Amino acid sequence: MAEAEGPGSEDRKPKSDEARSAFTPPPGIASEVPEDDQPTSEFAVPDGMAAVPVEPEGSAFAAPATYSAQHSPPAYTPGMSGLPVSRMKESPWQDRMRVMLRMPVDVRPVAEPVQKGESGPAVGRVLDLTLRIGELLLAGGEGAEDVEAAMFAVARSYGLDRCEPTVTFTLLSITHQPSLVDDPVSANRTVRRRGTDYTRLAAVFRLVDDISAHEVEVSLEEAYRRLAEIRRNRHPYPSWVLTAAAGLLAGAASTLVGGGVTVFFCAVLGAVLGDRLAWYCAGRGLPEFYQFVVAAMPPAAIGVALKIAEIDVRASAVITGGLFALLPGRALVAAVQDGLTGFYITASARLLEVMYLFIGIIVGVLVVIYVGLQFGAEPNADEVLQIPSRPVLQIVASMVLVFTFAILLQQERSTVLIVTLNGGVAWVTFGALRAAELPAVPSTAIAAGLVGLFGQLFSRYRFASALPYVTAAIGPLLPGSATYFGLLSIAENRLDTGLASLTNAAAIALAIAVGVNLGSETSRLFMRIPGAESAAKRRAAKRTRGF
Repeated sequence: MAEAEGPGSEDRKPKSDEARSAFTPPPGIASEVPEDDQPTSEFAVPDGMAAVPVEPEGSAFAAPATYSAQHSPPAYTPGMSGLPVSRMKESPWQDRMRVMLRMPVDVRPVAEPVQKGESGPAVGRVLDLTLRIGELLLAGGEGAEDVEAAMFAVARSYGLDRCEPTVTFTLLSITHQPSLVDDPVSANRTVRRRGTDYTRLAAVFRLVDDISAHEVEVSLEEAYRRLAEIRRNRHPYPSWVLTAAAGLLAGAASTLVGGGVTVFFCAVLGAVLGDRLAWYCAGRGLPEFYQFVVAAMPPAAIGVALKIAEIDVRASAVITGGLFALLPGRALVAAVQDGLTGFYITASARLLEVMYLFIGIIVGVLVVIYVGLQFGAEPNADEVLQIPSRPVLQIVASMVLVFTFAILLQQERSTVLIVTLNGGVAWVTFGALRAAELPAVPSTAIAAGLVGLFGQLFSRYRFASALPYVTAAIGPLLPGSATYFGLLSIAENRLDTGLASLTNAAAIALAIAVGVNLGSETSRLFMRIPGAESAAKRRAAKRTRGF
């Protein structure tokens, strides 16, 4: 007989399977109904735990609101430890920016804007200013590492801490990402024209130094105004002074390799004619390759004419002096420096540029020598390598060569004397090592190392670029004699001897570039320079380890 249904019979009825969900609260336990139907985040703060006050949003790498250093696991250690910001402020901006560029982005110190605006940084204008400054530096021959450091210093000084500048041979780009969740902003600029003006280069360095200095206030408008003045400024030396400097450079180089008074004036005349022809070709829009071909012909023609006229002078010194005025030592040093600091694309492009210019010189000289051989000129190949020893006269000639080279580079007058003394020390060192019968390549590398060392010290004391103190000083070390001997041997159909001499010239040129870079790095690593305590903390490029 069926039982009568009494009160509470509904509670005693068995539930269906759908009613017995694993997430249904057991009978007798009150369940709280959430106010909204959205599931809560698994990273929400648990009930009963006090939430950490959220700081205003700053750097993208600020600690999360729920982070506690006491409960953090001790297993993670950053790959590179950051430098104390207070200590880094005391060093030159080049060293500070190189250190931070070599750091991973997540361990860089948080940016403290040096130039503070009223309404925050104008991202577009800051990026544009950064690219314009980088363009002037790269067009002036500065190394890719220093260009990136300058761009990073400008962007960081105006509050853009998450910036990544990139420099190649003709393209500059920079990317800024405000935070991990915001869209990045990128801009780029192409370097169309290149010109050697170390006065303008020094002015740009001073502008970057002022922008990155805490005690100097430079607004964006003021930075743009100063940059426009730098662009508008005329070169410190007129064209006729540059032409005269090119002639004196060739004359001093001819004296350096054994020429006399007649050879000196012939070398001056040949270099002046070559310089004027190169200016004419440049005005007609011819590529730089053909400018070098044309500029190499007049000195070679005068040397061949002296041989045809059978004048008893050292005609080979005329051609060698003309080669000293044309060899692209500046571009070679920049190319090797970029390669040693890890900028391989830029280094390859610079080396290709050097190769084209060098081939242009070879073509110009070879054409003239070959024509001279057809007219009966008999150049003496042995006299090219038999350089008489005249220590005092050669030291004076080397310093005149450096002095005129500095003028051709449009250096500031305050740096011409310093680089002249630096070049004289380099030549004395080279001559002493050669007198001790040390081979030419290591002797050149040691002398160039002193040039790089002293040049870097001078630049650090003045917080300026090292190029004005280094580039002209390597002039006397350039392989003019070995280059001419190789070209003469090729013209006389002695290919083995000619190629061997050109290979020796290339080895000397590379020794100059490597020596300059090694001297610069030595000054950063071991020299105690006032205001550059963080130089020893500079991180090396570890992009490749051989595997």
